[in-house]
Amino acid sequence: MRVTAIILAGGEGSRLTVLSAHRAKPSVPFAGKYRIIDFTISNCVNSQIYDIAVLTQYRPHSLNEHIGIGKPWDLDRIHGGIRLLQPYQAREGHTWYAGTADAVYQNLDYLESRDADGTLILSGDHIYKMNYGEMIRFHQEKGADLTIAVMNVKKEEAHRFGIMTTNRNGRITAFYEKPKEDRGTLASMGIYLFNTDVLRTRLSELHSAYPDLDFGKHVIPYMIDRDKVYAFEFNDYWVDVGTIDAYWQTSMELCDPGHPLDLWDTSWQIRTRSQERPPVKTSVLGSIARSLVSNGCSIQGEVYRSVLSPGVFVSPGAVVRESVIMNDTFIGPGAVLDKVIVDKNVVISAGVHLGEGDDFDTPNTEMPQKLFTGITVVGKGAYLPANIHIGRNVLIDAGVDIDAFADLERIPSGASVHRGGPVMPQSTTEKPDVNEESLKNSAEGS
Repeated sequence: MRVTAIILAGGEGSRLTVLSAHRAKPSVPFAGKYRIIDFTISNCVNSQIYDIAVLTQYRPHSLNEHIGIGKPWDLDRIHGGIRLLQPYQAREGHTWYAGTADAVYQNLDYLESRDADGTLILSGDHIYKMNYGEMIRFHQEKGADLTIAVMNVKKEEAHRFGIMTTNRNGRITAFYEKPKEDRGTLASMGIYLFNTDVLRTRLSELHSAYPDLDFGKHVIPYMIDRDKVYAFEFNDYWVDVGTIDAYWQTSMELCDPGHPLDLWDTSWQIRTRSQERPPVKTSVLGSIARSLVSNGCSIQGEVYRSVLSPGVFVSPGAVVRESVIMNDTFIGPGAVLDKVIVDKNVVISAGVHLGEGDDFDTPNTEMPQKLFTGITVVGKGAYLPANIHIGRNVLIDAGVDIDAFADLERIPSGASVHRGGPVMPQSTTEKPDVNEESLKNSAEGS
């Protein structure tokens, strides 16, 4: 069966707040040297799928630059390879992608040109390793029109997924998109394998009725009563890092011994585009424990259970604890960082205390996704003035400079700092909805 893969990578990712303010969510750095989308592309290549299209939309520049012609993944090919497809206007009225299935519908001409028997629809913002070849063989053995990759999730998290029920042969008999009541725990992973001719027919039938055509809301329920739809169960590590809490917690778990996501597995390499950087350098004052530290870093202070991307400089006397620090960030002498996420090219001046105190309970309610578990986030290119103390659940916009801090000595927990100045936390006793704002937006198989 000849298969072409389509990776949906146009999402805004607003729940990642400032981390995705200037880039698409799939291009957010992860595990030091990688981007989130690297895992999906590498899964394709390791599964011998070399015909890939990436559908982009929201702020695609970083993603386009990262993928390029696909050379790091051996996808710079004359036949097959990787293509970046963006929405465009045409006489037929094509416009911005309005839903996951609408994005594919607007690129049916691309599918026609590939002449593939099967179309594998993937998400570009999940962290996992999966051999898609096993799913393809299952699809063929069942004679399926559509196969959906599924896994069992925790009962309290089921409301965030498409939940389905199956018969004893694995055929899907019912599908519930993000149900409010208990419908089971067998959840869709957002991985779909269609027979291409069936996909083309169903999208064409549905699009006029649903301009915002979505696989979970429209296509799958429609096909269950008309086509042979099967569930392929996946029982390995998989996580959606689509929230600040999930991103931070997953990053910290990578530092723990025996983590199930083995980045050193040479039989299933995760490939990425990377710059040539010198080796990690430590001074006599530097120490590193239980951390992932990338090339080009200079460690002259203390780093504990943290993830550092290439080019991070930790000055003497500085302490970095349980934090994610992205490319080319400077951490000044005596600075203390605790449970923070810092984007690229940030300057943290001497004596800064970032993520300070025990006030984990004052949420930042200004953003679409509340920060309420104590994680402070700093946007790309920010400049933090010397000796300032910044509390928990603080969000600092990309590009803010010293003037934005208004000569304050302390930014309290739950505040935000914009280019126009700080916004102090609202006076409220309301607690966040933990079910809606899950502490960890992930699911693991048995």
